[in-house]
Amino acid sequence: MKKQLPEFFQEVVRKYPKIAKSYEDLAKAISEVKGLDERSQRLVKLGISIGAKTEGGVHSQVRKCREAGITDEAIYQAALLGVTTIGWPQAMATLSWVNDILKKLKIRRRK
Repeated sequence: MKKQLPEFFQEVVRKYPKIAKSYEDLAKAISEVKGLDERSQRLVKLGISIGAKTEGGVHSQVRKCREAGITDEAIYQAALLGVTTIGWPQAMATLSWVNDILKKLKIRRRK
């Protein structure tokens, strides 16, 4: 289910490999702190992306949630939880971002 990273992101990684590696190392170190299992970490990061209203972040976290075996239903529920926190209009926008990726993944699975 690995997705091709956006071209611009790949360019930045090629141009600044030490920074990209440091970022990856930091993410790994944080994920290894005791407290949350991988599933919970993925859902928290999805929630943070939703709250931050970052379309690219939501897309990325939805992909990572699915890679971690999290169901579409759980992903949608995590997004729906935003309705009473970030408001109806923004929640609908983030739900559409979630749907963008889940729909694409479903089409790929059929092929």
